[in-house]
Amino acid sequence: MVVDAGTVGQSAPTADDFSNQPRQQTMSASTSSRSLPPTPSISRTCSTENRPLEPPVTKATLSELDVNKIIHNPKLRHDINFDPELHFRPNLDGERGRKKQEKANQFWNALLDQLHLFVTDRPGFLAQCPDERNWCLPQLLRAVREILQTLVPQRDREFLNEGLNVELLMQQFNKGIADLEKLASWLSGILKLHCAPMRDEWVDEMYNELSSGNRNNDMPELVKGMRTLLNVLEAMKLDVANHQIRCLRPVLIEDTVHFEQRFFLKKIQGGKLDLEMARRWYQNAKQEAPMEYLDPRHPYAQAFGETAAFFYAAAKLILPSTPVEVPNANVCPNTFVFDEERLLKLRSDLHDTICLEVCMRQFEELERMADFDFSINFNFNAPMSSRPSSFVGSDNGSLHSSPRNSGYLGAQHSAGDKADAASRSRELYNSLVALLQTAPPVSRASQRWQGLSPSMALQILRYVNAPQITLSDLEEELSRKLSHVDGDAFQDVEAYFHRRLLKELAKRVKDLKNLSGVGLFEVATGGRAQGSARPAGAFPVREQHLDVPGAGREPRDEGGLDDMATRLAHLGLLHWRVWGDLVYNGDLEVEMTTCAA
Repeated sequence: MVVDAGTVGQSAPTADDFSNQPRQQTMSASTSSRSLPPTPSISRTCSTENRPLEPPVTKATLSELDVNKIIHNPKLRHDINFDPELHFRPNLDGERGRKKQEKANQFWNALLDQLHLFVTDRPGFLAQCPDERNWCLPQLLRAVREILQTLVPQRDREFLNEGLNVELLMQQFNKGIADLEKLASWLSGILKLHCAPMRDEWVDEMYNELSSGNRNNDMPELVKGMRTLLNVLEAMKLDVANHQIRCLRPVLIEDTVHFEQRFFLKKIQGGKLDLEMARRWYQNAKQEAPMEYLDPRHPYAQAFGETAAFFYAAAKLILPSTPVEVPNANVCPNTFVFDEERLLKLRSDLHDTICLEVCMRQFEELERMADFDFSINFNFNAPMSSRPSSFVGSDNGSLHSSPRNSGYLGAQHSAGDKADAASRSRELYNSLVALLQTAPPVSRASQRWQGLSPSMALQILRYVNAPQITLSDLEEELSRKLSHVDGDAFQDVEAYFHRRLLKELAKRVKDLKNLSGVGLFEVATGGRAQGSARPAGAFPVREQHLDVPGAGREPRDEGGLDDMATRLAHLGLLHWRVWGDLVYNGDLEVEMTTCAA
């Protein structure tokens, strides 16, 4: 997971912010775009709407990376419990990122305009920029100095103020005697002394750009060097923050329950958090949970302990048929405010797993139909029917159907034994997973599968041992089954996976519930508190027997159902440790008194 740092203008989540900040699933090696925009015209003014432009990266925009802000960021501290790879990077994605890039480009374009105007028309420059508030260069130099002050030890800051004396540098610049190449060399030495070795090449690039721009009076190259300088400083600040996260992770994880209880109690005392919905949700869960979950003699009750009803309801939250988006449905309580994204991801993964199984059952149904028709028509002296009459989606016996209507793709697979059928089943499943993984990202899994159903139908037909099945009708049938979560086909598979999920969940909870915070993190994520996590794919390879009566299948990947159980167990156990005594089973007034004491 990558935390979108506000290094280009985004503010950090505060104690009053319950909104989930967007998270990225891919690591970005660079901090921001390093390409220089086209050379602007000299007619551009020094400010926009009479407001002075600010550098895109400043001490203020980087302030959320300070260790004090990290320690007091509740959403970040919660997320640290779940992602060994969590780290900061600039937020340049989406509409917000586009606006930040535009704002940054405005600053660099304005700086380039000002430098051109300063060299070619000094009176015109002074008319447009009468004081330093409108002059981008001194603002940039001050931003560089302020950021450097946060990166060097206290003992070196006086030396830094002498070497980067902005007032003196601007006097020299105005008189035409500023030695920017010397300044670039000095900055290069300072940066290499305090940055990670992997940044050295980038620092050298900055020095070469500033030196070349200064020697050749090349203003675009000079601005490019300044832009690189700011990017290097931003990257250094990110490196420091990410190092602090790695070092502080064990302490922050162990303190999670205490920290979050104090944080939420203050919200409750201030009237900013109402937990009545959460209490009703849990009481409904205890009434709806099957009796075996509450019977101490039952293995499920023994595995879950006092959390039995809670985990039954939590597993129900991620079922695709659960209407979590219905207002006032009391389905997902606000106690899950920091876990909404994780619940939605689990819900999406389970939806994908169910839809894959629906596709496989459709394939097996067509296989049985093909075997049935083959056994009927195996009499060589009897005429063979043109197409399976038992298939609802037949073309009414039309002899003039188009290739798409008839779906006749040629006999790609001959009738074989069970080993051949099992092999084709595995190949088909792997191909369906590959199609799913190449699907464009959408906000809802149901939308993704609506777009995928034609491709899935075609792929199924390629592997069915009955080439005269109608493709268009198969698409319609499959689309109906995949798009209606309340339909019989979808509900049957969902109920099966719900039972399997609860079974696996009971095992995970039993194994994990007595672990410490760090122990839970290490076992559940497969990583170490100060190490790296295992590589996580959308569908971890796990060969498991799908025990469906009459299926007679070979073991195949079920989409990482046990991985989902581990993730839900981890989320639920941490959630219960924070909220169990606070809301579900405890006395809130007692907890508030304890916290105040």
